[in-house]
Amino acid sequence: MPRAKGERRLEILKVLAQMLGEPRWARITTAALAERLDVSEAALYRHFASKAQMYEGLIEFIEQSVFGLANRITAEEPEGPGQAVALLQMLLAFAEKNPGLVRVLTGEALVGEHERLQVRVNRFFDRFEATLKQSLRIASDADAAARASVVLRYAIGSLQLYAKSGFANSPTEAFGAQRSQLIPGAG
Repeated sequence: MPRAKGERRLEILKVLAQMLGEPRWARITTAALAERLDVSEAALYRHFASKAQMYEGLIEFIEQSVFGLANRITAEEPEGPGQAVALLQMLLAFAEKNPGLVRVLTGEALVGEHERLQVRVNRFFDRFEATLKQSLRIASDADAAARASVVLRYAIGSLQLYAKSGFANSPTEAFGAQRSQLIPGAG
């Protein structure tokens, strides 16, 4: 029975994300990915022109997921501090559920790959910071830009620590106790 269009492509991305999420991660080659999928390398290249394009697919998934949830949060939560807390908590929870994607967000998986991938991840974080900044402006936070920058750095640091621990140290674990320090007025 033939596969639906894009089904194999999605399967490749899922396996790549799983491989990236393994605690004892090593740089992933197309040969190792093909072996895990039980296909030839040529089969991978029928769906993606390059390994960089596979990583772009993962980044696109991250963007769609995170900003889809961010749009829902900003639409449903009227208070700025509540929005900022919910946005940060959502990003940390997304990371916890998708450890392989954390290695993409931290840039660890992108070392030695095309530089446009890191540029795209940087744009993701710029956009997330802008979303935080808008939430903090709603809260009439006079230091919205500076606070959004601090909150983003906290998030990136949490993702780094999660990856460096082999995904043992949850990024959401201490957030409840730390959020009032990051975002005053957050309940």
